[in-house]
Formats: sequence, structure tokens, C-alpha cells
Amino acid sequence: MIRITTVPMALRYLLPGQMNFMAGHGLDVLMISADGKELGDVIEKEKCRHIIVPMTRKITPWQDVKCLWQLIKIFKKEKPGIVHTHTPKAGLLGMVAARICGVECRIHTVAGLPLMVEKGSKYMLLKFIEKITYAMATNVWPNSESMKRFITEHKLCNPAKLSIIGKGSTNGVNINRFNQKNFDEKILESIKAEINYSTENKYLLCIGRLVVDKGITELVNVFTQLQKDNADLILILTGEFENELDPLPKSTLQEIRFNPSIIHINWTNYVEYYMYLSNIFIFPSHREGFPNVLLQAGAMQLPVICSRIAGNVDIVTDNKTGLIFDCGNEQQLLQQIKYALEQPIQMQRMAKQLQTEVKENYTQEVIWQKILEAYKNLVN
Repeated sequence: MIRITTVPMALRYLLPGQMNFMAGHGLDVLMISADGKELGDVIEKEKCRHIIVPMTRKITPWQDVKCLWQLIKIFKKEKPGIVHTHTPKAGLLGMVAARICGVECRIHTVAGLPLMVEKGSKYMLLKFIEKITYAMATNVWPNSESMKRFITEHKLCNPAKLSIIGKGSTNGVNINRFNQKNFDEKILESIKAEINYSTENKYLLCIGRLVVDKGITELVNVFTQLQKDNADLILILTGEFENELDPLPKSTLQEIRFNPSIIHINWTNYVEYYMYLSNIFIFPSHREGFPNVLLQAGAMQLPVICSRIAGNVDIVTDNKTGLIFDCGNEQQLLQQIKYALEQPIQMQRMAKQLQTEVKENYTQEVIWQKILEAYKNLVN
């Protein structure tokens, strides 16, 4: 099996452990992605071969053609039984190359659609690219029911190709990692020192890239309003800026950099520790497939407030396992954070219910086993 993502970050943070699991259950796994800082860690942890193909996340026609040709040469040499792609660019190039080479089992996982937040000519281009990807695939796996529904309603794919693994998710959640009983006390104390942690404060946490698509602008605007009546409120943002692909407005950037009550953590491998120290998890994203961070927050029994979008609504049920607000609606987000701060017992009750559902349906071992079964059925 050849598993392809555009960049190694996806292998490292969206699919950790999955390739190693498949290799341990009889598959000869080859990973392909562009180069990147996460690559060494990926190879060490997954213990599978890796080939660099310099794919980009941007629209780069000449570079894309070169990468397509490189993939074709790899496929002809390796003769894979399965090619499984993840992320838009890897999906397009990987599925086209696999079709050209006659690979019988061509799977593309849909974990998010950039076109969902685009308009005009860019929307039409992205829609065309998705339709090509799905046409070249033999199987298309949306990672949530609402994502499958979107694809069907917009006639992007033959419905016969569509199926969902289990109840959704691309990789599930590592229950052992997201469990405070297994924490390293030294790491916990160092993170407390890093954020100057105090039990007198209340901490709002948001994890993800600091871009417009993740709803960071609305969150920062709402937080500055809440600050006026909540001097003990702290906002922790963990994630990198992407100023080339989706830059935040200048006013939002300045607020993040200069507001003493906003803590920006550029990158961390210890998100579970920040979840443990936080009071509420805020996820205001504009588009998702089936977000891992909501599963992780659920495993940590951290109360959740999220936007009403595909993916989020497949995990969180409003007023049962968390609170949901209309995407981009700052007034609703403001009111829900106020409610969460005033009703901590109610929020903990919902968080406990979410934790139960995550443990029952979304552990990594459950998801991995279902994917393995799907591979075997397709190959047979």
C-alpha cells in the first residue's frame, strides 16, 4: 500500500500510528509526501519507508506536472495493490497517477473541502479538481456523514463510490495519550510556568492554524469584548500563522501579539496538557472534515463550544455534548461563552457525555481495525 499526503505534517498529526499499525498487520506500507520538518519524526515513529515528492499546497501547475510524473514512475516501480491519498493536492496527483498506472484499488479520504468557503472562479476551479480526483478514485471515503452529504448534494462524486469508516474520523483518538492519569509531571509543570498558570484565572483554549478559515478573527473579537467584564479570562491560541495562504487581518494580528491576556503558542506536541489546564475549548472553524481536536477535547472531558459546520456537528450535539453556534456569528459565540463561564456544572455534564461517546466510537484501535477490514474487502 502507498499512503500519500501533500506534506509530512498530515502524516505526523492527522494520521499518527496508522501506517505502523497497517505494517504490523501484513501490509507493505510506503509513505509519500513533500519534505518538511516533521519527516524525520514520521519515519521514526511509523517505521515505514518514505519517498519525497515535492508537492505544494498552492496551485502550481508546472510543479504539479513534475510531481505527477514522479508519482507515475514510483507506482510503476512499486506496483502497489492500494494507493490511498489524503489532502487535496495529494488526492488529485495520487489518484490521476494511480489511474494511469492501472492500480486497481484507488482510495481518497476527504477530510475537508477548501471549496466550502470559496466563491467565484476559485470555487469553480476547486470543484473541478475535486470532481477529477473522485472520478479517478475507485473509492471515496468522506470522514463524516455531513461531508458525505455535502459531496452528494453538490454532485461531486458517484454516490456508489462513497462510504464512511465506522461513524466517521480519519484516525480516531489516542485514549491513552489524552488521559491526565498518564501525564508527565515535569512537562505539566513546565507548561504551567510557560503560561504563568494560576487557578484564579479561567482559560479559553483554541487549537489550530491561525488563519481566517479557522474562525480566529471572530474568536479574538469576542474575547476582547469578554475581557471588559472578565479580568481573569485568558485566551490560549496554539498554532502557526499562515500569512501566505490565509492571512489574518492586521488588527487581529496586533491583538494577538500585544494583548497581555492572549497567549500564543506557535507549536506544541503537548496539546493534551493545555486541554487539561483549560476551562473551555473553543473551535470556531469555518470548514472541517471530522476534526481530531474535538475528539481529543472530548477524551479529556473538556467542555466544548464549536461552530455549526460539517464535521463539528457529527461529533458535538448542541446542549447535549457541547454548545454550537452559527459559523461566523460573533454574537452567538459571545453569548455561549458567557453561558459556559456562568454554568460550569452544566458544561461538565455535557463534557462527560461527549467523553463517553468518544470512548465508545472513536478510539484509534477501533478506527484502524475498520480501515484494515475495508482494505482487505476491497483487495479481495
